[in-house]
Amino acid sequence: MYAEFFGLQSDPFSIAPDPRYLFMSERHREALAHLLYGVRGGGGFVLLSGEIGAGKTTICRCFLEQVPDNCNVAYIFNPRLTVADLLKSICREFRIEVKHEGLGPATVHDHLDPLNEFLLASHARGERNLLIIDEAQNLTPHVLEQLRLLTNLETSERKLLQIILIGQPELRGIVARPELEQLAQRVIARFHLDALDAAETRQYIQHRLQVAGLKGPLPFSPAAIERIHELSRGVPRRINLLCDRALLGAYANGQNRVERPVVDKAAGEVFESAGSPPPPRRARPMGAARPAGLGTAGLGALAGAVVGALVAAAVLWFWLQRSGTPAAAGPATPVAAPVAAAAVAPAVTDHPATSPTAPPDPATTRDPAPTPGWPAGDALLANEAEAWRELAPLWGAALADGGDPCEHALAGGLQCYRTTRMTVHGLRQLDRPGILNLRLPGGDSGRLLLTALGEDSAVLARGERRWRVPLTELAEAWRGDYATLWRLPPGHTGRLADGRDGPAGRWLGERIAALQASGRVPASGQDLAARLLAFQRAQGIDAGGPAGPVTFMQINLASGVDEPRLLPRS
Repeated sequence: MYAEFFGLQSDPFSIAPDPRYLFMSERHREALAHLLYGVRGGGGFVLLSGEIGAGKTTICRCFLEQVPDNCNVAYIFNPRLTVADLLKSICREFRIEVKHEGLGPATVHDHLDPLNEFLLASHARGERNLLIIDEAQNLTPHVLEQLRLLTNLETSERKLLQIILIGQPELRGIVARPELEQLAQRVIARFHLDALDAAETRQYIQHRLQVAGLKGPLPFSPAAIERIHELSRGVPRRINLLCDRALLGAYANGQNRVERPVVDKAAGEVFESAGSPPPPRRARPMGAARPAGLGTAGLGALAGAVVGALVAAAVLWFWLQRSGTPAAAGPATPVAAPVAAAAVAPAVTDHPATSPTAPPDPATTRDPAPTPGWPAGDALLANEAEAWRELAPLWGAALADGGDPCEHALAGGLQCYRTTRMTVHGLRQLDRPGILNLRLPGGDSGRLLLTALGEDSAVLARGERRWRVPLTELAEAWRGDYATLWRLPPGHTGRLADGRDGPAGRWLGERIAALQASGRVPASGQDLAARLLAFQRAQGIDAGGPAGPVTFMQINLASGVDEPRLLPRS
């Protein structure tokens, strides 16, 4: 928008981690040196930590350009995964074929064996193998311990797998836990990337403007740069956000130089307070959405539609306003899916949704395409009760206002299910719409319904409005909180915990027997316990446990019980 006005050839303050714009302060050079030392050394772990937006991911991209040609690299940027999901991602990144026989998902050992064979074979060819995990502060101690075990494979000279962990400051505290002492002893290099000081902030701004094509003097006054450092606290990403908005403000006012008042006004838009930015929060290091406010595409269209003085007036008006809620789109009802057998993290507390009537047939629904991108913060559902009442109609139910919505659901043959450690992989296996607790890129928190799930995107909804977001962005806004409904077995009343007795137990036995007869569950003994164990193993559920909500949801899915689905029919 403002690039041509200031004599620039490109956007100088994009928050995308473009290595061309990497400003190599002394700290950044040391960080890069640590990464290069790790890949050229004898193996083990390398830790790179730093505040949100300090430039960790950009340094990693620069480092990847210098990796030796004989080095195979696996890059995991969303590590909020179970051990099985992480191993699956590692094998996929290394292009390792994983073979699995029988029903159910591939097991941990199904991935470990070919991974170990790959590491040995690549070592024999003189190759090195490097695993990079970004946002590693999201790894659980259990997953970190599994990573440590992966480094056990070694020769007399070096380990066959080198691992770089990149994360926020809390990563250091996680690795320092007593139960991870063995991992900590394998860290051969660690570095913490601090924020820029005042002088480096000025150099950083000048560097990015020159890379973008600036030929003349800086379009920022000394007082403006000082204020930028104060408000951004020297964090590169916050510097980018503030400078970008300040340049836009100067352009809107027809000023060829940014002064301190313009910076203060920009800070009020970017940080929601001209006094100081908000405390650091988890943010997607690659492609995080800009704060709500000026829409570049909308301004570009407006600028092309008006002339002369109207251009400056319209741009200025938009700069002072927040963008509104995205235009409403029609509903995108999920469609049913075939049975998908895989591991689902058995989860947490069940709380009970309402007279079940037949839901609408998704196959006959004709809906307009969802709006791309995130909604505005005011589109979020503020409380869980409201979210349950939005979700229930997908099951053909209507929950009464007031009271516990899960108790209302229970009276209608539906039970609530909640977990705080769901993954995208788990969502595919449960294959049912649900409630996600989200923190949007702009900082707003609340709930939306997940109504459809594709290969690389998800559809979120509230009422008649729908939004399609990439899974990579969803993973940054969602920390695993998930809630859904499932239909209770016929004849069962009340909340179900272990359904091996009464009407639920009889229905369970009949369903599993039918699945075994059809060959979709391995043959086993004739008693319910043996058949249940075989089904749980085939579905990747913790075998030997009670017939709880996860087991019944998978039975419903396998048996074709009339419930809404996330995945499209094949």
